[in-house]
Amino acid sequence: MKGVVLAAGKGTRLYPITHQIAKPLLPLANRPTLEYAFDQFRSMGIDEVCVVVGENEPQIRGALGGGRQFGLRLSYARQTEPKGLAHALSFAEEFVSGAPFVLYLGDVVYSEDFQRHAERFLDSDCANLNIVKWVEDPRRFGVANLDGDRIVKLVEKPANPESNYAMAGMYFFREAIWKVLPTLQPSARGEFEITDAIQALVSQGNDVRAGVFEGEWFDTGTLESFLSTSAYLVGGGALIDPAAAVDCELGPNVVVGPGAWVVAEKLENTVVFAGARVEGGSFSGCLIAGGHRRNGQINSEILSEAGPN
Repeated sequence: MKGVVLAAGKGTRLYPITHQIAKPLLPLANRPTLEYAFDQFRSMGIDEVCVVVGENEPQIRGALGGGRQFGLRLSYARQTEPKGLAHALSFAEEFVSGAPFVLYLGDVVYSEDFQRHAERFLDSDCANLNIVKWVEDPRRFGVANLDGDRIVKLVEKPANPESNYAMAGMYFFREAIWKVLPTLQPSARGEFEITDAIQALVSQGNDVRAGVFEGEWFDTGTLESFLSTSAYLVGGGALIDPAAAVDCELGPNVVVGPGAWVVAEKLENTVVFAGARVEGGSFSGCLIAGGHRRNGQINSEILSEAGPN
């Protein structure tokens, strides 16, 4: 089995931080976000992975290389323009070359591995197995209607969901998916949706199954969700890289990366990335990215709902 990870997103909801650092490389607990995907692939016995990139390709290739340091063999495919998850997947067809594969969204983090789901998929004849999770309010997700463990209907972000099972960003596929991708039409938001592709598999009579995930599932695409994921990974405490210089009071949920320099009153619920310079005041609910020079002064980009106090 092979792996495909989608990493072409621009991370617009995390601007201006993602002007400097490609979204899939943003450090979570001082590890690039994509490393958590690589952990999952290795746990499933996968060592060949295609990273689907966009205009961030030079930065991601430069950071990840051939993948040897992660125990993987990495290939790259370039999505020509941002037209949705199904569109991004289509660029990995040559890499997959008929093999069963796992599709992973590059900005999600899970608290448990998927080994048993991978084994179940490989032991079955189903065309597709999708990881789903019961959520209180599924309206902002793709929603799966189930008959037992069989998916009978998928709806993207329904106003009135018929199920509480949200599609949780992990998909196992066989060859049938390549036949439906060229038949898709853009959704109302102008994108080729992965939920439409899976619904096409269902409509054509393919065996499409669900695997229920019971652990924690984090989407890191917004400031709030990124900070929540970071807090989970550090267990509510503080993680300070030995190569950082920090002189301030530390509250809960703080991460400071290598080479960062912090002289302030207090940090809490804040992530300071490698090389950033932080000085003065108290900071809460912030992402602070590496320093660069403006008019002879070193400045850092700060993303915060409230800003420095």
